[in-house]
Order: sequence, then C-alpha cells, then structure tokens
Amino acid sequence: MSIANMNDLFLHQLKDIYFAENQIIKALPKMAEKAASADLSDAFDAHLEETMIHVERLKQVFEILGEKPQGDECPAIEGIIEEAEELMEDIEHGNTLDAALIAAAQAVEHYEITRYGTLVSWAGELGLDDAVDLLSETLEEEHAADLKLTDLGESRINAASVDEESDDTRAA
Repeated sequence: MSIANMNDLFLHQLKDIYFAENQIIKALPKMAEKAASADLSDAFDAHLEETMIHVERLKQVFEILGEKPQGDECPAIEGIIEEAEELMEDIEHGNTLDAALIAAAQAVEHYEITRYGTLVSWAGELGLDDAVDLLSETLEEEHAADLKLTDLGESRINAASVDEESDDTRAA
C-alpha cells in the first residue's frame, strides 16, 4: 500500500489493527485453555468476547471511510503471539505459566493501546468524529483489560509463581 497522505496512513494503521484483532481472536482461546487460574481463564474468555466487538467497531470505521474491511499483515502482533505460544510450550508450572501469560497478554494490550491511541488522534485530525467515538470506546476497554491483568498478576498470580519456584528449589 502506497502511503501518500494522512488518510492513507490512517487506513494503513486501521488495517494493521484489524489484522491484529483477528489474530488475537485466534490466540485467546488457547491462552484461556492453558491458564491454571480460573480467574485468568475467565479474563481471557471475557476479553475474547470484547475483542469480537472491537472487530465489529473496526468494520464500522472501515464503512465510515467507504472501505472494505481487511487486514494488512502485522509482524509486531505476530511476534508477540508467537512468543506467547512458545511460553505455553516451554513452561510446565501452572502459576509460572499464568504469570507468563499475563505478561504476554499485557504486551498485546500495550500494542493495542498504542495503535488505538494513535488512531483516535488521527481520526480527530481528519474530522472523523464517528470513528473517534468508536475507536475511543475500544481504547478505554483495552486500558481496562490491561488493568485487570495487572490486578490478577499483582494480587495473587505473580506471588504464587514465586512460591511455586521456591517449592521447586526446596524439592531439588
């Protein structure tokens, strides 16, 4: 895609996040299945439902632009998801795996927060007020998901992972 102006750049970023959200939809069920903590698994399931809504909002933004919804391959999100998949294969312990899954999910959230924040700003500059509203709603939900993951990690999972490591060291 040739990028000649801000409209083109906005569309490029929109295609990027559309691709990313669809990849996340594929990854979240695997993460929910691997999570040892029921709370973490539930958080992934809830975010899956939210992510499907995000995709629908993105389709609405494409419609506002008079464009067909489509994604452009995003190596950044592919790398983040690949790393999460490697961790799921490499880590045996439930709490340690949960801590790793939270970190991977937060990497995804931070990527999304960056993309949506930029899109909200650019939509405003381009006078796309309806797009600003749709994208802002998703941005708020991404911030909330990140905070929920932080809470899960800091309130119990990270400490349980450290305790689990101490048990392994004593057993060795």
